[in-house]
Amino acid sequence: MRRSLALVSLAVTSMVALAFLVPLMLVVYDLARDRALTEAERQASALTPVLAITADPLTIATALASTEFGLAQRIAVHPAEGGQIGTSRANREQLGEAVRRGHASIVDVMDGKAVLQPVALGERRTALVESFVPQEELERGVTEAWVSLAAVALALVLLSVLIADRLGTRVVRSARTLAEGAKAIGDGDLGTRVQVSSPPELERTAAAFNGMAERIGGLVTAERELVADLSHRLRTPLTALRLDAETLGEGPGAQRIRSAVHALEREVDEIIRRARRGLVDGDAAGCDAALVGRERLAFWAALAEDQQRPWRQIGADHPAPVRIARDELVAVLDALLGNVFRHTEEGVGFALGVRNRAGVVTILVDDSGPGIADPEEALSRGASGAGSTGLGLDIAHRVVRAAGGSLRISSGPMSGTRIRLDLPAADASTAVRSPVTKAPGDDHL
Repeated sequence: MRRSLALVSLAVTSMVALAFLVPLMLVVYDLARDRALTEAERQASALTPVLAITADPLTIATALASTEFGLAQRIAVHPAEGGQIGTSRANREQLGEAVRRGHASIVDVMDGKAVLQPVALGERRTALVESFVPQEELERGVTEAWVSLAAVALALVLLSVLIADRLGTRVVRSARTLAEGAKAIGDGDLGTRVQVSSPPELERTAAAFNGMAERIGGLVTAERELVADLSHRLRTPLTALRLDAETLGEGPGAQRIRSAVHALEREVDEIIRRARRGLVDGDAAGCDAALVGRERLAFWAALAEDQQRPWRQIGADHPAPVRIARDELVAVLDALLGNVFRHTEEGVGFALGVRNRAGVVTILVDDSGPGIADPEEALSRGASGAGSTGLGLDIAHRVVRAAGGSLRISSGPMSGTRIRLDLPAADASTAVRSPVTKAPGDDHL
């Protein structure tokens, strides 16, 4: 912005300076020329009384030598009787034309101009005084005046650019302060406020920004408290559910229910902890996607066996560090695997694959169900065609996108749905290329 303001000031002041400088230069040139020609006319007029009194060549020559132009051999007298006294530069045609006109005239001669002054002597007799003005005399002082004018114009232009730059610095400083405040708000520091001193428009913008930040901070705080309160209220029915689960005795079904209840309690506790912690979370250092994938497959395997669902693990044997918190990745995989159980018939198989290549960790969830007719609609928050809340895919999509990754839905090699997650590796330079296990009907992971 400073550069733009300086360039605008340079352009405007340069045009103004040129608009005044060029006419002034022409005026200076005309003044110098008029001054020289006026002096030549004055020198010629000084001989008029002598010519009116006498026609003696010796007397005229003496009067001629007493003038400044005569000493410089720049003046000549052409008597009415003919002849010439002094140094003449005008030709015969110019002299004759001046006599016929009867008034002073200026003609071009070699190396300058000549002022021809007719002097009427009576009885139709006319003498002529010729004053010569050399070219350097016509331009004397013009160059110095032009240089002075150009220097003044240049100084004014530079001064205006300097003033514009100083004014631009104040505006840029205020704009930079607002930008830094907006970045801090975007990074989660809702306590950020900005102070701007000028200009008035940015002062009002800063005041509106502070009001917006105050409002956002209040809304976020209220939302976190609401989430924490709602989660806290779930503890009472969860406690009763856990006590009831303890009375179920032993057996695979009872143990699975107790595990699910404990897992639900942990999730509620984590929701409360994260809601209290706020937006700025320095504890999301990342996790191993392969390890999390194996754990979640082990968790869902028990239910898959009860429902006679075949499942496979593909390429999750080597570390695949990602830049996403472990609990968030767990929530994403549980949402995707849970959708398989929720929206497909029993006996429908699924597969989970993890690949770490070129600094990108790819997680694939495939199933052999009927597929998703409209993938874009499926990612819309609250959209569901199977009677559910429709939040699972939306939550997974938002979590992955917040981590700098992407989520895509397409048709998979198992004739059903393929959900692909691409996440940035935690350390691209040490990313390990995982071996890929290819199952019948599957494509390259």
